[in-house]
Amino acid sequence: MLKSFLTVAVVAFASFSSGQGRINCTAINSRILQRTVRYCVMLPPDYDKEKDKKHPVLYFLHGLGENEQALMRSGGWGLIEDLQREHKVGDFLMVGAEGHGSFFINSADGQDRYSDFLLAEFLPYIETQYRIIHNRKSRGVTGLSMGGFGALRLAFAHPELFGSVSAQSPALITETPTQLNADLRNAGPLARLLASVFGNPIDPSHWRRNNPFVLARKNQIRIKAQAIYINCDDQDEYAFAVGANHMHKQLVSEGISHEFHLYPVGHSADYFLSHLRETIQFHWNAFATGEQKVK
Repeated sequence: MLKSFLTVAVVAFASFSSGQGRINCTAINSRILQRTVRYCVMLPPDYDKEKDKKHPVLYFLHGLGENEQALMRSGGWGLIEDLQREHKVGDFLMVGAEGHGSFFINSADGQDRYSDFLLAEFLPYIETQYRIIHNRKSRGVTGLSMGGFGALRLAFAHPELFGSVSAQSPALITETPTQLNADLRNAGPLARLLASVFGNPIDPSHWRRNNPFVLARKNQIRIKAQAIYINCDDQDEYAFAVGANHMHKQLVSEGISHEFHLYPVGHSADYFLSHLRETIQFHWNAFATGEQKVK
């Protein structure tokens, strides 16, 4: 899939720098989505000096209501730089693209093919434009809330592409499409959001194709080779702890090694930042282990 590179136009370039690293924020015109998609790339401190060195890459999927600059605005970039200064992680690229309310999947009606964009356009483009190691062990995906759903869905659907995956307070829904349709009749904006992605009424076959629980079971043999990390706040006001616990128990029952943590705080930016350090370190350890195996 990554080899099916499609040429895209680059527009609206901007760059942000600090004493350590640099962030490139720009956009591409997607042929698949037929619109411009903004994205940001966090470059490691010595990226511009070491012209021949290639790096692992971590793709970040933001939460609902956020965009490609979520890590910058939240203070996540500074936290990652702190980890590098403390020599707790090495150099890698971190990439975030705007996903709106797509859940980072194709919509049920086929009008918004966001997953196709990620796999057929965005990843090949990024990994051609930047010096990135081209193997699954050096490629990870992480996400928060809606992005946590997207990260698990993407990694479990494509274990051949991603060696590591993490999700913080993932928006994992345990209800069936029938239950959801009943619940969402009077849910207002939430119903409209889910309908735009999963169908109205929710399309059961589309739901199953994109359900991380179903994908984890379907691909359990292949995802045993992945490094998997999930955390969630046990006071989550959206009850995402229910889904996170359900995923943890399913992975345990299927003999799939993973890390799982429940913490108190609530579904908030403070929660995300307070556990971002361990999430980033988890991926760096996966990258380092993968590189040792490759060598």
